[in-house]
Amino acid sequence: MWSTPTPDQMFVATKLVDAGAGVLHIVKNYTGDVMNFEMAAEMAAEDAGVKVEAVVTNDDVAVEDSLYTAGRRGVGVTVLVEKICGAAAERGADLAAVAAIGRKVNASGRSMGMALTSCTVPAAGKPTFQLCDGEMEIGIGIHGEPGRYREPLGSATEIAERLVQPIVQDLPYTKGDSVLAFVNGMGGTPLVELYVVFAEVARILSELGINIQRSLVGSYITSLEMAGCSITLLKLDDELTRLWDAPVRTPALRWGV
Repeated sequence: MWSTPTPDQMFVATKLVDAGAGVLHIVKNYTGDVMNFEMAAEMAAEDAGVKVEAVVTNDDVAVEDSLYTAGRRGVGVTVLVEKICGAAAERGADLAAVAAIGRKVNASGRSMGMALTSCTVPAAGKPTFQLCDGEMEIGIGIHGEPGRYREPLGSATEIAERLVQPIVQDLPYTKGDSVLAFVNGMGGTPLVELYVVFAEVARILSELGINIQRSLVGSYITSLEMAGCSITLLKLDDELTRLWDAPVRTPALRWGV
């Protein structure tokens, strides 16, 4: 199985990145992650005087509770929180304001994923779960946790419908909304196939009267060699759109510079 960073590791990392304004922890809602990051934040405050705020992402609509979480899992919206919070910090927002923006993004975003294969965690040496030929798992977590159900392999159209409908119904998203649509690869899916899925997502949302104002397609939050994808929708307003559009220069995201 995978292992969350230890409190000691996160404590050291927190001290190293602190530049005097405090540190934001962006934590996916997995029980071990949340616990260890909370402990690291306490250590940072008590031992190093570093102020820490946390944003816990829980955007996965597939399951409410699991063996690994209390509540929903954190998945694709994490990438969007990181980009938008980074832009807010670059513009001079203080720690409390950056954390508030991160929580707003999490509250405005929903995700769901599917898998065509499992991943193999090196420490385990075998696939986390088994899928028969011609099957797909709907609603998986990013570590390969089981989802809502398993069914015969479907087309890109069917996969997009399986994922988009629960997302749209959950927030809910309604006619006239503008969204950022994020189609994410789980690690083993070619980019061209992700764009095929994106085309189907765009068609479904157009039929619902939901406008894709911004988009992101690629493998950004992955599970080793797992084949599959996730879909994230983020409801946009002027503030979030400006922060998303702000220049970024990282190995994964780069525009406006």
